[in-house]
Amino acid sequence: MEKCYLAVDIGASSGRHMLAYMAEGRMRLEEVYRFPNGMDNKDGTLCWDVERLFNEIKNGLKKCKEIGKIPVSMGIDTWGVDYVLLDKEDQILGDTVGYRDSRTSGIDKKVYEKISPEELYARTGIQKQVFNTIYQLMAVKESHPEHLEQAEAILMIPDYFHFLLTGVKKNEYTNATTGQLINPTTNDWDYEMIDMLGYHSKMFRPVSMPGTVVGNFTKEIQEEVGFDCKVVLPATHDTGSAVLAVPTNDDNAIYISSGTWSLMGIERKEADCSMESMQANFTNEGGYDHRFRFLKNIMGLWMIQSVKKEFAEELSFAEICDRASKETIPSIVDCNDDCFLAPESMIEAVQDFCSRTGQQVPLTIGEIAAVIYNSLAKCYGDTVKEIEAITGNTYDTIYVVGGGANAGYLNELTAKYTGKKVSAGPTEATAIGNVTVQMMHDGVFASLPEARTCIDRSFDIKKYDENGKQF
Repeated sequence: MEKCYLAVDIGASSGRHMLAYMAEGRMRLEEVYRFPNGMDNKDGTLCWDVERLFNEIKNGLKKCKEIGKIPVSMGIDTWGVDYVLLDKEDQILGDTVGYRDSRTSGIDKKVYEKISPEELYARTGIQKQVFNTIYQLMAVKESHPEHLEQAEAILMIPDYFHFLLTGVKKNEYTNATTGQLINPTTNDWDYEMIDMLGYHSKMFRPVSMPGTVVGNFTKEIQEEVGFDCKVVLPATHDTGSAVLAVPTNDDNAIYISSGTWSLMGIERKEADCSMESMQANFTNEGGYDHRFRFLKNIMGLWMIQSVKKEFAEELSFAEICDRASKETIPSIVDCNDDCFLAPESMIEAVQDFCSRTGQQVPLTIGEIAAVIYNSLAKCYGDTVKEIEAITGNTYDTIYVVGGGANAGYLNELTAKYTGKKVSAGPTEATAIGNVTVQMMHDGVFASLPEARTCIDRSFDIKKYDENGKQF
């Protein structure tokens, strides 16, 4: 068998171990292990169980050994903004609180006492989300200042897992940028601002770019999983990896990384930290090779995932999508309204929004899903107009990658609301982008354009015209 490479891709609802290898000039993927994920309510605080997640990472590695497919390298990607603080014994200080927790509610005002929102955007280019690392750290400073005093290192979640595997601490660039503490000109921590906020710059290590070798497994890990492996940094922010798998080399392409969140935007060589971009709520997240992902965070399929979990009837996403496609309800909600971030009931949140705004209230799961899908597509249409206004460019095609590429009805609506062609796929974009960096490191691909050309011919991609008809 050809050499294989392992992506451990951990999302907000599940994680998977995906092996990739080349066969007849195409990239092939094989899922070897999958496990559930989600935030636990710990005495009223939403937390990640990082110990359990790390055990699942090791279980997946053991599975590779069991089936006799030992990767030459591996890397882990997760969501952004969340982190651990480590003391001098490398123990976690406090709970590993998740981004949907309410601890940051109103905490932005404390940050703005030190730095204005305008200066913060001009220095970082990152969209304000009250759960960004910068606000989370201020929440710690307010409630547990001793944790910041004792902290010797801050590691984003995938950085922490890489450290547990290798014993080496590295801060990967793409995930670090999501926290709103990186300067896009220097591509390093804004140490001046960090000191201004009282966050102790000693705990922020220099950032490392995707493609950097972290190290090999420690002896303990080797003994436990049954083999040694090199850990190579992917773009550890899952969106950073997903965008690498967009199957085009056209610089004028708009993408939607469609999963729990919908991240919609373009790739740029330089960050746009203008007030126009700030007012439109765009962000400049770091990407592979110092590119910037100029994008907007849209609530995304989290809303559908929540409805599915809540509804008594056992339905697949495909069935929910099918039911939605048969409805004609005209109601639209603002997907980015904070009421949809972590409601006790997503169904009630959607119904309440429609009721408050004098619209038809959806009752069945088909109607509720139709409202969500149409609202998402409308949001995509509005975002396209904003991107075109800010850049002065017009765009022909929207590339949808990630799990949302499977939602045929949403793809049709996206074409109709944006007036653009839609290319949908690959669905496992994050894992593909993760292994792509490893493969480039190993010389399988000479460049990202070569890798993207290979991705385009390797995976199933569905095409829709401007009217939403598949062709």
